[in-house]
Amino acid sequence: MEPLPLHLCKPYKLSSILNRLYSLIHVTALTSLIYYRVSSLASTPLASLPAQLLVFALELLLSLLWLLNQAYLWNPVSRRVFPERLPENEQNLPAIDVFICTADPKKEPPLEVMNTVLSAMALDYPSKKLHVYLSDDAGSALTLLALRQACAFASSWLPFCRRFGIKTRCPKVYFSNLNDDHCFTRSVEYEKERVNIKRKYELFKEHIRIAEEEKSSATDKINPSIVEVIIDKSDDEVRANQVEMPLLVYVSREKRPPHPHHFKAGALNCLLRVSSILSNSPYILVLDCDMFCNDPTSAKQAMCFHLDPKLSPSLAFVQFPQKFHNISSNDIYDSQLRTTFQVHS
Repeated sequence: MEPLPLHLCKPYKLSSILNRLYSLIHVTALTSLIYYRVSSLASTPLASLPAQLLVFALELLLSLLWLLNQAYLWNPVSRRVFPERLPENEQNLPAIDVFICTADPKKEPPLEVMNTVLSAMALDYPSKKLHVYLSDDAGSALTLLALRQACAFASSWLPFCRRFGIKTRCPKVYFSNLNDDHCFTRSVEYEKERVNIKRKYELFKEHIRIAEEEKSSATDKINPSIVEVIIDKSDDEVRANQVEMPLLVYVSREKRPPHPHHFKAGALNCLLRVSSILSNSPYILVLDCDMFCNDPTSAKQAMCFHLDPKLSPSLAFVQFPQKFHNISSNDIYDSQLRTTFQVHS
Protein backbone atom coordinates (compact mmCIF):
# COMPACT_ATOMS: atom_id res chain seq x y z
CA MET A 1 0.00 0.00 0.00
CA GLU A 2 1.45 3.35 -1.05
CA PRO A 3 1.77 6.03 1.65
CA LEU A 4 -0.57 8.98 1.48
CA PRO A 5 0.79 11.93 -0.55
CA LEU A 6 2.36 14.80 1.33
CA HIS A 7 0.85 17.36 -1.03
CA LEU A 8 -1.75 17.65 -3.77
CA CYS A 9 -1.64 19.80 -6.90
CA LYS A 10 -4.99 20.71 -8.47
CA PRO A 11 -4.96 22.52 -11.84
CA TYR A 12 -7.65 25.07 -12.66
CA LYS A 13 -8.56 23.97 -16.17
CA LEU A 14 -11.32 26.51 -16.80
CA SER A 15 -9.15 29.40 -15.60
CA SER A 16 -6.30 28.13 -17.76
CA ILE A 17 -8.50 28.08 -20.88
CA LEU A 18 -9.89 31.56 -20.23
CA ASN A 19 -6.45 33.00 -19.50
CA ARG A 20 -5.00 31.51 -22.69
CA LEU A 21 -7.88 32.84 -24.79
CA TYR A 22 -7.38 36.27 -23.27
CA SER A 23 -3.62 36.06 -23.94
CA LEU A 24 -4.26 35.12 -27.57
CA ILE A 25 -6.55 38.12 -28.09
CA HIS A 26 -4.07 40.42 -26.32
CA VAL A 27 -1.13 39.15 -28.38
CA THR A 28 -3.12 39.71 -31.57
CA ALA A 29 -3.83 43.29 -30.52
CA LEU A 30 -0.18 43.88 -29.59
CA THR A 31 0.98 42.47 -32.93
CA SER A 32 -1.37 44.82 -34.78
CA LEU A 33 -0.11 47.77 -32.72
CA ILE A 34 3.54 46.93 -33.37
CA TYR A 35 2.86 46.52 -37.09
CA TYR A 36 1.12 49.90 -37.15
CA ARG A 37 4.00 51.61 -35.32
CA VAL A 38 6.66 50.13 -37.61
CA SER A 39 4.77 50.92 -40.80
CA SER A 40 4.07 54.51 -39.71
CA LEU A 41 7.70 55.30 -38.87
CA ALA A 42 8.58 55.72 -42.56
CA SER A 43 6.04 58.53 -42.98
CA THR A 44 6.81 60.25 -39.68
CA PRO A 45 8.31 63.76 -39.97
CA LEU A 46 11.95 63.93 -38.91
CA ALA A 47 11.19 66.45 -36.15
CA SER A 48 8.78 64.12 -34.34
CA LEU A 49 10.71 60.91 -35.03
CA PRO A 50 12.56 60.84 -31.64
CA ALA A 51 9.29 61.19 -29.75
CA GLN A 52 7.70 58.42 -31.84
CA LEU A 53 10.67 56.12 -31.24
CA LEU A 54 10.51 56.79 -27.49
CA VAL A 55 6.79 55.96 -27.36
CA PHE A 56 7.39 52.82 -29.44
CA ALA A 57 10.21 51.69 -27.13
CA LEU A 58 8.03 52.19 -24.05
CA GLU A 59 5.21 50.22 -25.66
CA LEU A 60 7.61 47.36 -26.41
CA LEU A 61 8.83 47.42 -22.81
CA LEU A 62 5.30 47.31 -21.38
CA SER A 63 4.41 44.53 -23.80
CA LEU A 64 7.40 42.51 -22.63
CA LEU A 65 6.43 43.00 -18.96
CA TRP A 66 2.89 41.88 -19.73
CA LEU A 67 4.19 38.81 -21.57
CA LEU A 68 6.40 37.79 -18.66
CA ASN A 69 3.50 38.11 -16.21
CA GLN A 70 1.42 35.67 -18.24
CA ALA A 71 3.58 32.79 -16.98
CA TYR A 72 1.68 32.89 -13.67
CA LEU A 73 -1.68 32.65 -15.46
CA TRP A 74 -0.81 30.15 -18.19
CA ASN A 75 -1.32 27.09 -16.01
CA PRO A 76 -2.80 28.14 -12.62
CA VAL A 77 -2.82 25.47 -9.93
CA SER A 78 -3.75 25.14 -6.28
CA ARG A 79 -1.40 23.29 -3.95
CA ARG A 80 -2.35 21.73 -0.64
CA VAL A 81 0.11 20.28 1.86
CA PHE A 82 -0.38 17.77 4.66
CA PRO A 83 2.22 18.36 7.39
CA GLU A 84 0.40 15.86 9.63
CA ARG A 85 1.52 13.09 7.25
CA LEU A 86 5.20 13.73 7.88
CA PRO A 87 7.07 11.13 9.99
CA GLU A 88 5.38 10.75 13.37
CA ASN A 89 8.75 10.78 15.07
CA GLU A 90 9.80 14.38 14.46
CA GLN A 91 13.42 13.46 15.09
CA ASN A 92 13.35 11.74 11.70
CA LEU A 93 12.78 15.07 9.97
CA PRO A 94 15.81 16.55 8.17
CA ALA A 95 17.69 19.43 9.78
CA ILE A 96 17.20 23.02 8.59
CA ASP A 97 19.58 25.98 8.68
CA VAL A 98 17.86 29.39 8.76
CA PHE A 99 19.87 32.24 7.22
CA ILE A 100 19.07 35.88 8.07
CA CYS A 101 21.22 38.71 6.71
CA THR A 102 21.46 42.30 7.93
CA ALA A 103 23.86 44.99 6.78
CA ASP A 104 23.17 48.32 8.48
CA PRO A 105 21.66 48.88 11.96
CA LYS A 106 20.54 52.36 10.88
CA LYS A 107 18.47 51.18 7.91
CA GLU A 108 17.54 47.85 9.53
CA PRO A 109 16.84 48.54 13.22
CA PRO A 110 18.08 45.74 15.52
CA LEU A 111 14.64 45.35 17.12
CA GLU A 112 13.07 44.58 13.72
CA VAL A 113 15.83 42.08 12.94
CA MET A 114 15.41 40.40 16.34
CA ASN A 115 11.69 39.96 15.74
CA THR A 116 12.57 38.08 12.56
CA VAL A 117 15.08 35.96 14.47
CA LEU A 118 12.53 35.15 17.20
CA SER A 119 9.88 34.15 14.65
CA ALA A 120 12.41 31.77 13.05
CA MET A 121 13.43 30.29 16.40
CA ALA A 122 9.76 29.71 17.26
CA LEU A 123 9.01 27.66 14.15
CA ASP A 124 7.02 24.49 14.78
CA TYR A 125 10.00 22.25 14.11
CA PRO A 126 12.17 20.06 16.37
CA SER A 127 14.59 22.35 18.19
CA LYS A 128 17.48 19.94 17.71
CA LYS A 129 16.88 20.07 13.96
CA LEU A 130 16.67 23.86 13.70
CA HIS A 131 19.67 26.19 13.49
CA VAL A 132 19.37 29.97 13.11
CA TYR A 133 22.26 32.03 11.71
CA LEU A 134 22.40 35.83 11.67
CA SER A 135 24.89 37.48 9.31
CA ASP A 136 25.81 41.04 10.30
CA ASP A 137 27.78 42.71 7.53
CA ALA A 138 28.08 45.87 9.61
CA GLY A 139 29.91 44.05 12.40
CA SER A 140 27.84 46.13 14.81
CA ALA A 141 28.25 45.61 18.55
CA LEU A 142 24.64 46.82 18.88
CA THR A 143 23.31 43.98 16.72
CA LEU A 144 25.33 41.42 18.66
CA LEU A 145 24.05 42.75 21.99
CA ALA A 146 20.48 42.74 20.66
CA LEU A 147 20.88 39.10 19.60
CA ARG A 148 22.00 38.16 23.11
CA GLN A 149 18.96 39.96 24.52
CA ALA A 150 16.74 38.13 22.02
CA CYS A 151 18.23 34.85 23.19
CA ALA A 152 17.27 35.65 26.78
CA PHE A 153 13.73 36.64 25.77
CA ALA A 154 13.37 33.51 23.62
CA SER A 155 13.74 31.31 26.70
CA SER A 156 10.31 32.65 27.75
CA TRP A 157 8.77 33.35 24.34
CA LEU A 158 9.27 29.87 22.84
CA PRO A 159 7.64 27.92 25.73
CA PHE A 160 4.72 30.37 25.69
CA CYS A 161 4.13 29.83 21.94
CA ARG A 162 4.39 26.04 22.24
CA ARG A 163 2.19 25.79 25.32
CA PHE A 164 -0.73 27.81 23.95
CA GLY A 165 -0.33 27.05 20.23
CA ILE A 166 0.32 30.65 19.21
CA LYS A 167 0.08 31.07 15.44
CA THR A 168 1.65 34.53 15.14
CA ARG A 169 5.13 33.94 16.54
CA CYS A 170 6.67 37.29 15.74
CA PRO A 171 6.41 39.18 19.06
CA LYS A 172 5.96 42.58 17.43
CA VAL A 173 3.01 41.40 15.34
CA TYR A 174 1.59 39.24 18.15
CA PHE A 175 1.24 42.26 20.43
CA SER A 176 -0.16 44.47 17.64
CA ASN A 177 -3.56 44.85 16.05
CA LEU A 178 -2.45 42.72 13.08
CA ASN A 179 -2.58 39.57 15.18
CA ASP A 180 -5.48 37.14 14.71
CA ASP A 181 -4.76 35.08 17.85
CA HIS A 182 -6.70 37.54 20.00
CA CYS A 183 -9.92 36.74 18.10
CA PHE A 184 -10.30 33.46 19.99
CA THR A 185 -11.48 33.07 23.55
CA ARG A 186 -8.64 31.95 25.79
CA SER A 187 -8.39 30.66 29.32
CA VAL A 188 -7.64 32.77 32.37
CA GLU A 189 -4.24 31.08 32.58
CA TYR A 190 -3.45 32.16 29.03
CA GLU A 191 -4.40 35.78 29.75
CA LYS A 192 -2.19 35.76 32.83
CA GLU A 193 0.78 34.35 30.89
CA ARG A 194 0.17 36.79 28.05
CA VAL A 195 0.42 39.76 30.42
CA ASN A 196 3.61 38.30 31.84
CA ILE A 197 5.21 37.69 28.44
CA LYS A 198 4.20 41.15 27.23
CA ARG A 199 5.94 42.67 30.24
CA LYS A 200 9.10 40.73 29.33
CA TYR A 201 8.83 41.87 25.72
CA GLU A 202 8.55 45.50 26.76
CA LEU A 203 11.62 45.01 28.95
CA PHE A 204 13.41 43.41 26.00
CA LYS A 205 12.59 46.43 23.81
CA GLU A 206 13.74 48.79 26.56
CA HIS A 207 17.11 47.06 26.80
CA ILE A 208 17.63 47.45 23.06
CA ARG A 209 16.53 51.10 23.17
CA ILE A 210 19.01 51.86 25.94
CA ALA A 211 21.75 50.04 24.02
CA GLU A 212 20.99 52.14 20.92
CA GLU A 213 21.46 55.30 22.96
CA GLU A 214 24.67 54.12 24.58
CA LYS A 215 26.33 52.40 21.63
CA SER A 216 27.16 54.02 18.33
CA SER A 217 25.45 52.45 15.32
CA ALA A 218 28.25 53.67 13.04
CA THR A 219 29.91 50.90 11.06
CA ASP A 220 33.61 50.56 10.37
CA LYS A 221 34.88 50.04 6.86
CA ILE A 222 37.16 47.25 8.12
CA ASN A 223 35.46 44.49 10.11
CA PRO A 224 37.19 41.50 11.68
CA SER A 225 35.56 38.11 11.30
CA ILE A 226 33.41 37.05 14.27
CA VAL A 227 31.54 33.80 14.85
CA GLU A 228 29.73 33.49 18.17
CA VAL A 229 27.40 30.69 19.22
CA ILE A 230 24.72 32.45 21.24
CA ILE A 231 22.91 29.29 22.28
CA ASP A 232 24.83 26.11 22.89
CA LYS A 233 22.68 22.99 23.09
CA SER A 234 25.06 21.54 25.64
CA ASP A 235 24.50 24.50 27.95
CA ASP A 236 23.73 23.22 31.45
CA GLU A 237 21.44 26.16 32.22
CA VAL A 238 19.21 25.45 29.20
CA ARG A 239 18.93 21.79 30.14
CA ALA A 240 18.19 22.69 33.76
CA ASN A 241 15.30 24.94 32.70
CA GLN A 242 14.13 22.26 30.24
CA VAL A 243 13.70 24.85 27.51
CA GLU A 244 14.54 23.38 24.12
CA MET A 245 15.90 26.11 21.90
CA PRO A 246 17.44 26.07 18.42
CA LEU A 247 21.11 26.74 17.84
CA LEU A 248 21.63 30.48 17.41
CA VAL A 249 24.81 31.78 15.77
CA TYR A 250 26.06 35.30 15.11
CA VAL A 251 28.37 35.73 12.09
CA SER A 252 30.23 38.84 10.98
CA ARG A 253 32.55 38.23 8.05
CA GLU A 254 35.82 40.08 7.53
CA LYS A 255 35.47 43.10 5.27
CA ARG A 256 38.20 45.24 3.76
CA PRO A 257 37.60 48.10 1.28
CA PRO A 258 40.00 46.90 -1.48
CA HIS A 259 38.26 43.51 -1.73
CA PRO A 260 34.77 42.95 -3.22
CA HIS A 261 32.27 41.43 -0.79
CA HIS A 262 29.31 40.82 -3.14
CA PHE A 263 26.77 42.16 -0.67
CA LYS A 264 24.02 39.70 0.35
CA ALA A 265 25.28 36.96 -1.97
CA GLY A 266 28.65 37.12 -0.25
CA ALA A 267 27.00 37.06 3.18
CA LEU A 268 25.01 33.94 2.25
CA ASN A 269 28.16 32.30 0.92
CA CYS A 270 29.87 33.02 4.25
CA LEU A 271 26.93 31.53 6.16
CA LEU A 272 27.17 28.41 4.01
CA ARG A 273 30.79 27.99 5.01
CA VAL A 274 30.12 28.52 8.73
CA SER A 275 27.00 26.35 8.83
CA SER A 276 28.77 23.52 7.01
CA ILE A 277 31.05 23.22 10.04
CA LEU A 278 28.54 23.79 12.86
CA SER A 279 25.36 22.08 11.65
CA ASN A 280 25.69 21.14 7.95
CA SER A 281 21.93 20.80 7.45
CA PRO A 282 20.69 19.47 4.09
CA TYR A 283 18.04 22.21 3.80
CA ILE A 284 18.34 25.99 4.07
CA LEU A 285 15.63 28.57 4.79
CA VAL A 286 16.56 32.14 3.80
CA LEU A 287 14.63 35.03 5.37
CA ASP A 288 14.81 38.78 4.84
CA CYS A 289 15.75 40.55 8.06
CA ASP A 290 12.64 42.76 7.90
CA MET A 291 10.21 39.89 7.32
CA PHE A 292 8.88 37.22 9.68
CA CYS A 293 7.43 33.71 9.55
CA ASN A 294 3.67 34.33 9.70
CA ASP A 295 2.92 30.58 9.93
CA PRO A 296 4.86 28.43 12.41
CA THR A 297 4.27 25.33 10.25
CA SER A 298 5.93 26.87 7.18
CA ALA A 299 9.07 24.74 7.54
CA LYS A 300 6.99 21.55 7.72
CA GLN A 301 4.94 22.73 4.75
CA ALA A 302 8.13 23.08 2.71
CA MET A 303 9.19 19.59 3.78
CA CYS A 304 5.96 18.23 2.28
CA PHE A 305 7.44 19.11 -1.12
CA HIS A 306 11.07 18.24 -0.45
CA LEU A 307 10.28 14.82 1.06
CA ASP A 308 7.82 13.79 -1.64
CA PRO A 309 9.60 10.95 -3.54
CA LYS A 310 7.81 11.79 -6.81
CA LEU A 311 8.68 15.47 -6.72
CA SER A 312 11.94 15.83 -4.78
CA PRO A 313 14.35 14.61 -7.53
CA SER A 314 13.37 17.57 -9.74
CA LEU A 315 12.77 20.12 -6.96
CA ALA A 316 15.36 22.83 -6.29
CA PHE A 317 13.60 25.19 -3.88
CA VAL A 318 10.23 26.20 -2.43
CA GLN A 319 9.30 29.89 -2.55
CA PHE A 320 6.87 31.37 -0.02
CA PRO A 321 4.89 34.49 -1.01
CA GLN A 322 5.73 37.70 0.81
CA LYS A 323 2.92 39.68 2.41
CA PHE A 324 3.78 43.36 2.71
CA HIS A 325 2.39 45.81 5.24
CA ASN A 326 2.94 49.54 5.82
CA ILE A 327 3.05 49.98 2.05
CA SER A 328 1.82 53.56 2.16
CA SER A 329 0.49 55.74 4.96
CA ASN A 330 -2.09 57.13 2.51
CA ASP A 331 -3.42 53.72 1.43
CA ILE A 332 -7.11 53.36 2.34
CA TYR A 333 -6.94 49.56 2.06
CA ASP A 334 -5.22 48.80 5.37
CA SER A 335 -1.75 49.44 3.86
CA GLN A 336 -1.28 45.73 3.27
CA LEU A 337 -0.86 43.41 0.31
CA ARG A 338 -2.53 40.21 1.48
CA THR A 339 -5.71 39.68 -0.55
CA THR A 340 -3.68 38.16 -3.40
CA PHE A 341 -2.59 35.28 -1.19
CA GLN A 342 -5.96 34.66 0.49
CA VAL A 343 -8.21 34.24 -2.55
CA HIS A 344 -8.02 30.45 -2.52
CA SER A 345 -7.59 29.97 1.23
